[in-house]
Amino acid sequence: MPGEAFRRVFRDIIADVAATPSGLAVDIGGESVEQPRVAVVIEDEPDIRSLLADVLQQAGFVVHTAGTGLDGIELVRAHDPVVTTLDVSMPGMDGFETAKRIRAFSHTYLVMLTARADEIDTLQGLQSGADDYVTKPFRPRELRARIEAMLRRPRATSAAAAPAAGLPAPAPATAAPAVREGWLEHRGLRLHPAMRVVTVDGADVELTRSEFDIIGDLLEARGHVVSKNELALLLRGDRGTGVDFVSEHDARAIEVHVANLRRKLGESPARPRWIETVRGVGYRLTAG
Repeated sequence: MPGEAFRRVFRDIIADVAATPSGLAVDIGGESVEQPRVAVVIEDEPDIRSLLADVLQQAGFVVHTAGTGLDGIELVRAHDPVVTTLDVSMPGMDGFETAKRIRAFSHTYLVMLTARADEIDTLQGLQSGADDYVTKPFRPRELRARIEAMLRRPRATSAAAAPAAGLPAPAPATAAPAVREGWLEHRGLRLHPAMRVVTVDGADVELTRSEFDIIGDLLEARGHVVSKNELALLLRGDRGTGVDFVSEHDARAIEVHVANLRRKLGESPARPRWIETVRGVGYRLTAG
């Protein structure tokens, strides 16, 4: 995409994010601690890389940039960013492989940016570990919404965040998840919303932030149907804000996240243990 055209697309983003606070308040031990937000931009096109850095800096991030996947991986490893934007079409190591390598050690909120809008590319991007997949050129407000949604969602999603050993045994399966000492439990699946931990039959399960939020929402719905639109709004951070527009891309992304979630949980879509598809609507927890 030509540099000048890209500048026009992002001009109002830069103005819009200028009022965003420069730090992220984190509660530690009952005290509010102001911490700098760190972002990494991995993009081979210099003009686009510079503009994305400007947008994130105006939003209060300390930004580190890289022009290749390998350099970007090292920046993520060194700086532990809250959010990383990643171009798909880069020379050498492409964005899909870069995403896989980053996801192997980091829980950064990973947003892939690309001019390729084919459904198979979206599928491959999310399967590589991306939390979101945005096509260029995209609406300025869309990028702004993604940034705001990222700030409202917890970073830690690893089952390794807290040990599963020694915790209370799962409750007997019922039609709705049991709640025990902060855990949601259903048919051998255990999830702790605060600790961001998931186990299946006692074994830790590594989920992306989006996958965790989806299964957590289904558990909390206690057997009621949750539509794809509701899940898309949840992941965007727009649920309850009065914003209700959901694009086909957002709905398709939910389908891909659920497919990845089922694969990681070891569930067959034909004979689901936890997630039942309600055709044309969304998903619900299976009956006990």
